[in-house]
Amino acid sequence: MEAQHRGVPELFTYGELTTLYEQDNIPAPLESKLNDLLTVPFVVNSHSQVAPVRLARTPRLGEFLRVAFWNIERGLENDAVEAALGDEVSFTALLNPEKYPTGSAARSAALEEAASLRAADVIVLNEVDWGMKRTGYRHIADDLAARLGMNYAFGVQFVELSPVALSREPPSADAEENEILNLVRVDPARYKGLHGVAILSRFPLENVRLVPFGHQPYDWYAREKRGPSVLERGKREIAHKVFLEKTLREVRRGGRTMLTADITDARFPQGRVSIVATHLENRTTPKGRVRQLAELLDQIKGIGHPVVLAGDMNTSTEDTTPTSLRREITKRVGSKNFWLKQGINYTIGFGFIRDVAIGGISRARRHSDPTVRHIPFIAPNPGSKFFTTLKDFRFADGGAFDFRGDPERSTGGSSETFGNSNERVGKGFVATYQAGTSVKFVGDYKLDWIFVNPAGLKDPDDDGQPYRFAPHFGRTLKAINEIIEGRISDHRPILVDLPLGEPPTRQPASPGGRDD
Repeated sequence: MEAQHRGVPELFTYGELTTLYEQDNIPAPLESKLNDLLTVPFVVNSHSQVAPVRLARTPRLGEFLRVAFWNIERGLENDAVEAALGDEVSFTALLNPEKYPTGSAARSAALEEAASLRAADVIVLNEVDWGMKRTGYRHIADDLAARLGMNYAFGVQFVELSPVALSREPPSADAEENEILNLVRVDPARYKGLHGVAILSRFPLENVRLVPFGHQPYDWYAREKRGPSVLERGKREIAHKVFLEKTLREVRRGGRTMLTADITDARFPQGRVSIVATHLENRTTPKGRVRQLAELLDQIKGIGHPVVLAGDMNTSTEDTTPTSLRREITKRVGSKNFWLKQGINYTIGFGFIRDVAIGGISRARRHSDPTVRHIPFIAPNPGSKFFTTLKDFRFADGGAFDFRGDPERSTGGSSETFGNSNERVGKGFVATYQAGTSVKFVGDYKLDWIFVNPAGLKDPDDDGQPYRFAPHFGRTLKAINEIIEGRISDHRPILVDLPLGEPPTRQPASPGGRDD
């Protein structure tokens, strides 16, 4: 593809990053350099030398490919991420013996989930830093891939500019502001300011492409540089000090994108699988996310082999997602312990008291299941269009994404929509995002998804069609994310298994609804 013939993109110098922040209209050479960074992926196929790749096999599925997705929240807890994905010894060392005593159910659950995650053959990651102070200036995709012995592709979504601007702030007479200033000042020699999406794979990655969406409903440069409006300040309940408000801003160049890569093996249907990684916009309405989804689907429509689409789709059915002020600052500048010491209280991003009072019944209905039907006036669900768009979509060969739910093919025995590919509980889904609030219906959402176009599926709901490479036993890993204080990430990892052949005839699943 064109992107691979253009070579490795050149990174910005610190002086160029300063210009990117200060000048609204940047010089043509910088514009060209920025365009390269946002459209040319970084690809490394030298970390994994194992061929052919050995895949897991069980009596229930036969040989299968396991795909995992995790929004790792910048990599703020990268050591824990590496341990969870890496090896049992490192992971076990993180377990507090008082909380996870030997022989306890909690310890067994955490170890089992870690083992399941380690078995992933392909891992899609969101919120991946490169050269950011908050994550120790690490190149997280490269470091993690090297640790796991996997190949990787990294696509830049944003060039982060707020740390550059904050580093130029003059000293303050206020001791607390100076303490914050010391936290955000960056090392010009080490700062790269890159943030994006990544695909890690035991297979070599081919035909890698990075395609920004044309529709970018939120301008992360102009709107963040301008700062919040009076109304937005009221919604966020931001602290009084101007400097703290500046710290909360995320001035950055770039936008939401899709990163695609192919893996090939004679065992796959048609010998090839396309992995599509994305992270849709959170600062927009559900309608804005549907427009980005439509662009993505248009880009992949011509693919004639299986497709796995994974990412944080931000399907909260709201304009934004709730969060805490402390966690938002930690995401930007790190130093979690400092903000814990400050004791900053939780704050909600979208006026939840008003919304719950007016639309509590509707929110309760769609909160745990953003796929529920939109019923105008009575029970509206503005997010349902996302899923009807996905369900109505057909690839050029007539293939469809798998919406099926079968008790013997799903974790927990669900027969509901997406029961096989994404873990359900009761009438909804297991939440993948945790803001950390204690208010019911506020804070936990199903934002992260794995969608699969398997071999030969023409009807999204028809359980009479083939199950070769169809999703089985989709899981949300809850225990693994809680092993350290404050959680590894505000998102839980998810995974799914894709059998390389038609699975054996139906038989009961394991008691937990999985094929372990």
